[in-house]
Amino acid sequence: MVSIEDYGNFETAWCPGCGNFAILKSIKQALVNLGRSPHEVLVASGIGQSSKTPHYLNCNGFNGLHGRSLPPATGAKIANHELTVIAVTGDGDCYGEGGNHFLHTVRRNPDITMIVHDNQIYGLTKGQASPTSEIGMKTKVQTHGVFNMPLNPLSLAISLDCSFVARGYAGKVSHLTSLIEKAIEHKGLSLVDVLQPCVSFNKLNTFKWYSERVYEMDDAGYELNDRVKAFEKSMEWGEKIPLGVFYVNEKPCFDDYLDVLKSGPLYKNPPATEKVNELIDGFI
Repeated sequence: MVSIEDYGNFETAWCPGCGNFAILKSIKQALVNLGRSPHEVLVASGIGQSSKTPHYLNCNGFNGLHGRSLPPATGAKIANHELTVIAVTGDGDCYGEGGNHFLHTVRRNPDITMIVHDNQIYGLTKGQASPTSEIGMKTKVQTHGVFNMPLNPLSLAISLDCSFVARGYAGKVSHLTSLIEKAIEHKGLSLVDVLQPCVSFNKLNTFKWYSERVYEMDDAGYELNDRVKAFEKSMEWGEKIPLGVFYVNEKPCFDDYLDVLKSGPLYKNPPATEKVNELIDGFI
């Protein structure tokens, strides 16, 4: 039987009070609730405070380049589609440097779960504005305030027909755990954007600020496969910020189209070297 202790307890480099702690706790609890053992799980990440998560989990891990969590996560899932694959990333890492990978991973729809630590700031590099920073936010770099329109990741994902789109909040661990469980169980690409206060550099979107605004959608009020209604709901932001599952579209995922995977995980298939050898011999 899997327990929280199986995933380890490590010293972290996060600031005291960081929302990342709650996300790490939720990931562990979700995996335990689903009965996933550490050897059955891979967590891939890029660069950033969020991307240190694989360092603090006793399971398979891959820590890659800035904005590049999704390519290795996709590759690992293709090589072994029996793995539970989670890509852990941040708003800068995923929506900034990795924006192109985000768009095309949605198109491919691999069976992986994306958990985005969305703190609306670059935390690792000490507080520059990120793609989701609010207009008017002042930082050490944006001294006159942010003037670029903030990216709405949920609206973008829904417009691209991402097969599972949800939002959680680091201040609601039980609810976030439930969302991550649903995302992992969903067959296809799952996005869980997590509102994660940065206590060191984001003095606007604090735990207090969010707690006065967020609410859980017990019932979205529409069929979850209604993309227009989901898009409208994703635009709700300000005095009220909804949490929960916004959109679900059950559709074939990337590995469903790969016949070679039907006989089992790719890594178990013996390499067919005959044709390669014939090609090599042709050059001799």
